Amino acid sequence: MEKRNNWFRSSANRLLQGKLASPNGVVYGGVLVALMMLSLCAIVLYQSRRDALDRTAETSRNVALIAERDIERNFELYGLSLQAVVDGLHQPDVMALPPHLRRLVLFDRAATAKYLESMLVLDESGNIVIDSASDVPRKRNFADRKYFSVQRDNPSSGLYISDPFRSRLHNGAPSIVLSRRLSHLDGSFAGIVVIAIDLEYFHNLFAGLSLGPHGSVALIGRDGIMIMRQPYDPRIIGRDIRGASTFQRFVATQEGSFSDTASIDGVRRLYSFKNFPHLPLIIMVAAAEQDIYAAWRQRALTIGALMLGFGCGFVGLSAVLGAQLRRRMRAESELQLLARTDDLTGLHNRRTLGEILDAEWRRAKRTRTVFSLLFVDIDRFKAYNDTYGHQAGDDALAAVARCIGETIRRPADSAARYGGEEFIVVLPDTPAAGASLIAEKIRSAISELGIEHASSEYGRVTASIGAASWQPEQNSDVTAVIKAADEALYNAKTMGRNRVSSS
Repeated sequence: MEKRNNWFRSSANRLLQGKLASPNGVVYGGVLVALMMLSLCAIVLYQSRRDALDRTAETSRNVALIAERDIERNFELYGLSLQAVVDGLHQPDVMALPPHLRRLVLFDRAATAKYLESMLVLDESGNIVIDSASDVPRKRNFADRKYFSVQRDNPSSGLYISDPFRSRLHNGAPSIVLSRRLSHLDGSFAGIVVIAIDLEYFHNLFAGLSLGPHGSVALIGRDGIMIMRQPYDPRIIGRDIRGASTFQRFVATQEGSFSDTASIDGVRRLYSFKNFPHLPLIIMVAAAEQDIYAAWRQRALTIGALMLGFGCGFVGLSAVLGAQLRRRMRAESELQLLARTDDLTGLHNRRTLGEILDAEWRRAKRTRTVFSLLFVDIDRFKAYNDTYGHQAGDDALAAVARCIGETIRRPADSAARYGGEEFIVVLPDTPAAGASLIAEKIRSAISELGIEHASSEYGRVTASIGAASWQPEQNSDVTAVIKAADEALYNAKTMGRNRVSSS
């Protein structure tokens, strides 16, 4: 088993080396290496793209967390201020104070905070009864406001955050209200306490966040009303976005990240959002994908172009090497062919004849088949050379060689120049009768060339042929067959030339 495995491994290695050593193998190998490099580059660039997305998602989550904590901290302070007013209104000694002292105690300077427009106490009819801005309350009624009706109709509403509206007390400035219910001792509605917050607070908070040229950040009520959005557009404030696919994702879970196209401006962004744990608000931070991948895209184009150029160059170099190897192999093949053939006749030379004879002889002995040999000799060739010259003699040899080559048809048959004007034809698996028939065809073809030969008794170039065959029952070697064919050739010469003789 181990020997067989070793044989398989060695065979596979030889096959692989043979493939790689071929011209096409060099080119294919170059293409494979280039593809591997480009694939590796693509994997690295894809991972880099994913890293850019992950980094942006993490940054957006951090920005959302910072904004959430800032808003939640301020709303907590506003809520405590409202509760302090509610508690103070239930203390008789506070309500017995003069108006200016009562205002200071109830509001405790909270109304002077930046972005805080006013703090008001409204009675059950919606009229201002205590005003943080003046000892004498302003004459306004807010019974039509939703934040008033919600507190009036829902005793358990607690801290209520209103939708954005235009302030009646501050020249239509966009605002929201935080309100708490006031109740009589019997639980009946006694009015509300409100804090009005200028939306400029959110505008300035979001404007200070770095989100990229096409990024966005928004504060949205859980009812789908847009409270503030950056980039700022006053037409968007107060818009109901409950039908947007992005909002459906916001309310589906407490927090998360996803990619989607904004319904407001059609820009595709990576959204990171978080629902406030104690407030009916959602903070959303979104980075535009074109901003996320801007740096990566430039880097990918540069690296990709370099790798593509390098890969093409590598393939081109492989093609050049393959062409060089192909030319070298062709040259080596031609050299091998020249080393195995006779340069004058194009037939096998004597060295190659020896290899053919040895191989065919062993095969004939192994398969127990008949092996035949023809010995061909041009008649009176020395006289032809003396009469017509060596160039004419070379031409005659080449013509005779063509006759021999064109007469033997089977791939296994072969012919070789044995020396001078002598040729040997090897006929594997051919009985004596078949060998004689082929010999006669060769003799006839040479005679029909009609090459003038004044010194020949036939007036043209002819050849004598000796044929010999080896039978499986015989115990001899190939030299014996060659000797027998030579003797048969001698008999053909002595019988008058231009004939075939068999041993």
